Amino acid sequence: MCGIVGAIAQRDISEVLVEGIRRLQYRGYDSTGLAMLGDNGAICMRRAVGKVSELERKLEASPCRGRLGIAHSRWATHGGVTEANAHPHLSGERIAVIHNGIIENYESIREELAARGYEFRSETDTEVIAHLIHDLLKQDIDLTEAVRQAMRRFEGAYAIVVFDAQQPDRLVTARIASPLVIGHGDGENFVASGIQALLPVTRRFSVLDEGDMAEVRLDGVTIYDADGNIVEREITVSEQSADAVERGDYAHYMLKEIYEQPRAIADTLSERILGDHVLEAAFGPRAAEILPQVDNVHIVACGTSYHAGLVARYYLEQGARIPCTVEVASEYRYRNPVVQPGTLFLAISQSGETADTLAALREARKIGYVATAAICNVAESSLVREADLSLMTRAGPEVGVASTKAFTTQLAALGLLGLAIGQRRSVDRRLVGVYARQMQRVPEMVQQTLKLDAQIRVWARHFADKHHALFLGRGPTYPVAMEGALKLKEISYIHAEAYPAGELKHGPLALVDDDMPVIAVAPNDRLLEKLKSNLQEVRARGGRLFVFADPNTGFTPSDGVDIMTMPEHIEPLQAPLIYTVPLQLLAYHVAVLRGTDVDQPRNLAKSVTVE
Repeated sequence: MCGIVGAIAQRDISEVLVEGIRRLQYRGYDSTGLAMLGDNGAICMRRAVGKVSELERKLEASPCRGRLGIAHSRWATHGGVTEANAHPHLSGERIAVIHNGIIENYESIREELAARGYEFRSETDTEVIAHLIHDLLKQDIDLTEAVRQAMRRFEGAYAIVVFDAQQPDRLVTARIASPLVIGHGDGENFVASGIQALLPVTRRFSVLDEGDMAEVRLDGVTIYDADGNIVEREITVSEQSADAVERGDYAHYMLKEIYEQPRAIADTLSERILGDHVLEAAFGPRAAEILPQVDNVHIVACGTSYHAGLVARYYLEQGARIPCTVEVASEYRYRNPVVQPGTLFLAISQSGETADTLAALREARKIGYVATAAICNVAESSLVREADLSLMTRAGPEVGVASTKAFTTQLAALGLLGLAIGQRRSVDRRLVGVYARQMQRVPEMVQQTLKLDAQIRVWARHFADKHHALFLGRGPTYPVAMEGALKLKEISYIHAEAYPAGELKHGPLALVDDDMPVIAVAPNDRLLEKLKSNLQEVRARGGRLFVFADPNTGFTPSDGVDIMTMPEHIEPLQAPLIYTVPLQLLAYHVAVLRGTDVDQPRNLAKSVTVE
């Protein structure tokens, strides 16, 4: 998710703006910029590709100062990572705009404005906002009314902040399906996409509701609801720490990143679901052209991302009703694949620089796929630059080598892809709407699951002296079991393997004894009774079971059987994201007890850029 900061004050607010976007950098971004109204009445704008430090260098060489301004950190959607595409965007040296989200109908508005003589200097959908508001102001209305009328034209999900050099008494901001908060100060007021940006200047916040628009002035804030009525939104005092990317009070980065998952998943879904459908433009400007052509998907990835791909196979085959194959990238490179007509090649990578995955993408571009796509956490990465379509996971920086929030946000992004393809096909649109609402509940349910932490810490004592462990799952939770086993072996150095529970009798059962714990993932789905039978095979051979179970599965603790009760009402679509979390916590606490280097386990690197 991009970062928004705006301020109006009786002092120079350049440092407030820069610090604000710096505090939002955990979300990830590829470019930054700010625009301020100087005391001479002219707009001063600076933009830079790369980190906040690049913008600061430009400001040191050529400062901007003022008492009214906006700043932005961008994660590219429409248009590449260039200074011209960075925000803010101007119109006529009068209007300055920053924007999160997607204007779905921007092309038709762009054509209309171009016909009226407006010149477009970027590839973005955002620039139409600036020019449309500028055009509406020609009707002799004020900025607030111009923004209101512009909102009636826009289709999509967005948060915008705009100022007019000729009306320097206000910022105007509005939101549809994209978060915005108002920061209340003393003789100064602020707006941002997250409260972290404003904690150095205020602790008093109002959250704008869906469809709200607000005038932000020196002496106060006026909020209008979707019907244009003046409304009050509760002002609350935040006790949240301003520490976004440091370890803070957590013992390890990995634990902090596990706990960041509700927010990271929410950010990944934000601005991409509107009502009962997914906004296709979230996948890039060519999505509307490419997605209708997709009849098959071929996923290629490595490690944790490969496990995400295995889950995605269920999303695509059951949700979108199209075939899906999943392959390890290092194997794909050395065979001669047969590509079916209408196949989308999808590469998944946290860093976007994974050598095998990147090489596979480059090979795929030569051999007849309908298009290539990337699911990634780094907008400026090679993978994203070279793919035809891309969706950013918005996990933000992940310091721990063992991936946690990068994995669950990949699952969220892949769920969106399944819905986007499904709604283009003959899938029941009502069912797509049900799935979309289920996805939006995932952050809250992950938050509930984190409350199991203390119980999982107790369970970890049973693993600390073990040398082997077996993980079991069925259906879409089998890849979750694979990910659980990977986490345990990565950071605790315990040998762990995962199997589909139905495969026990075909070999792994020979390993089961009272010294090898067996961890099972047991959602309440159509495979539950099959799973129960498989687990009975473990108990019959003296194996000790640790089961993460839905409360309605009928599991009860007994001698040799430990049960961890998961939150209620977890739907099959949600289960992979939610059941992943306790397995991460289990691996973490076992590693702590064994005294290993949790954040930097031996022999492993965060980004594997060599074959």
